[in-house]
Formats: sequence, C-alpha cells, structure tokens
Amino acid sequence: MIIGMMGPEGSYSERAAKLWALKNGLRDVEFRYFADIEDAFLAAVKGKADISVIPVENSIEGSVGVTLDLLLENGAVIIGEIVVKIEHCLLSKGGPEKIRVILSHPQGLAQCRHFLKKHFPEAELRSTGSTSHAARLAGEFEEMAAIASPEAAERYGLKILLSNVQDRKENYTRFLVIRSEKKIPSDRTQGGAGVDMESYSDSCMSSGHRLHSESGAGIERTGLSACKTSLIVYLEKDRPGALYELLGAFAKRGINLTKIESRPSKKELGDYYFYIDFEGHTGDALIKDALEDIKSKAGTKSKSNALKVLGSYPAFKNSGSASVNTETQETQ
Repeated sequence: MIIGMMGPEGSYSERAAKLWALKNGLRDVEFRYFADIEDAFLAAVKGKADISVIPVENSIEGSVGVTLDLLLENGAVIIGEIVVKIEHCLLSKGGPEKIRVILSHPQGLAQCRHFLKKHFPEAELRSTGSTSHAARLAGEFEEMAAIASPEAAERYGLKILLSNVQDRKENYTRFLVIRSEKKIPSDRTQGGAGVDMESYSDSCMSSGHRLHSESGAGIERTGLSACKTSLIVYLEKDRPGALYELLGAFAKRGINLTKIESRPSKKELGDYYFYIDFEGHTGDALIKDALEDIKSKAGTKSKSNALKVLGSYPAFKNSGSASVNTETQETQ
C-alpha cells in the first residue's frame, strides 16, 4: 500500500500517517511524500497513492481552507480520521542570538504568533510548504530557524532551542484519510494487513462491529468504532430560514452534529457551502431519512448537486495520551 502525505520527512502529516497505519495494523506500507497539501490530496485522487493523509483542522487555528476546497472540487472519499498532538519546537543550527529568519508552514507560524512577537519581534517570518520543509531549509544557515517537530530536528541535524512554543499548550490537528471515489483495481485495494480500502469505511456501520487487523501476535481487536459522516451542503443565500431548516432535519431526529462550518463558494460575496460532520452512518435508516430531507431543502433551481456526501468512517476515539502523542519509534 502507498500512503501519500505532505513532506518531506519529519512532518506532522508523516506522524499522522504512521500512527494511522499502526493503529490499523498495516504492514508493507510505502510512505510517499508530496510538496504540499494539494499535491498529497490529488495523489490519492489520481492514483499516485492508494490513500492520502491530509490535515483538515487545528484546535488553535481552525479549519484548513485548502483541504475543504479540495474535498468540494475533487472526487475523494473519506475513510478515516486521526488526531495528532502538535509540539512545535524552535529549531536551528546556531543559537537564539543569531536568528534573523524564522521559517514554517503558515499554520505553524499562526499557531506560534504570540511567541514570535514576544521573543523575535525583529525576525523575518517566511512561509514554507510544510514544517519539515522549513526544518530542511533552516539547516543551510545559522541565521535561520524553523518551527517544526522534534522529529524534524533529528532528521535534519538541528538543535532544539525551545520546545512547545505554540501559543496554547493543548494543540491538536485532525487529519483525514482519503481515497479516490473511483474504483481501484483489486490488487491495489488490499493493504499489507489485508485491509480492504474499498470497504474500510463501512467497518463502523454496526455499533457492535469491531475493526480487525492482523499482527505478529495474531488477530488484534482495536475496539468498538463509532461512526461519523461528513457532507457538504449548498443553500440558496437569499432563502429565509434555509439554515434553520437544515439544522432542524438533524435536530428532530436526534442526530448529533460534531461540526458545522461555512466556506465561501468563491462566486460572490455572501454565497456559502456548509461543511457538516455528524454521528452516524449513511447506511442507517435514520441517516438515510435525514439525507433525503436535506436534499429537498438544499436543492435549488440554480444548483442541482447541492448535497455531496464525503463518506462515513470510523470516528477517532482517544483511548489515552498515547493515541495522539505516542513516543514509540513506530509512529514517528
């Protein structure tokens, strides 16, 4: 199996991908690195990777806009999610007194905004494609520093000048695991542990179902998996009560929404798509009924494809700090 992610080595996307593979007992996995989120996303859509692991939201800075846009514009299916603790470090070849330029991904810089303003107000801030790319560049000059992971420091021979420099101690990023919506040849849908990626997202359909994965010790049970569904809805902007009716379709059926967010359609000011995550599976009778109700409310004369279901998949469950902040070599 080929798993795509934003690179180079030492990125938080790599940490998320390896943790997801470990949790699902995947073996014989090839991790393939791409320049940015878009390239990693399209790798799965276009068949350059079997699946890709993509950041979608951060507990400090919120949603990753480019990921939301890619989900709307491309044929991708969400088959899983994983949450990773973010531990930003200030990395450099030289000492703090020599730093003139600080590099990181835009999200990394934003998550450390107050730290940078307080401690390095004169430093030039430069955006890079990823935090690990910043670390690789920082290894070229002592006047450069990077905000990146501890793994990136080790990978590129940098010193950790300061640890946990993000503005909030509790800093987590949620990653989506996606595959192409097109049918993949059967010899490419089987992971190293015999996990069928075509049907993986159906593994949580029954509340009593357990995910199974093979390991060296035999069959390993990874625990009960609750299910989550993600969708995108378009509502006519000038119709009174449209959003109220949409939310009512969930409320009257007792369906728990875990997230709702608007995203500009990029067509005109005030025109939005709504991204919604909720508990349940599209195979459930209650969910099917809700989706039919939503279709009737979302459909407009100007846009017939007003509802896009992105997939139903096992929801991430934190069984302890090790799930999001593992220190084992296998997940680094």
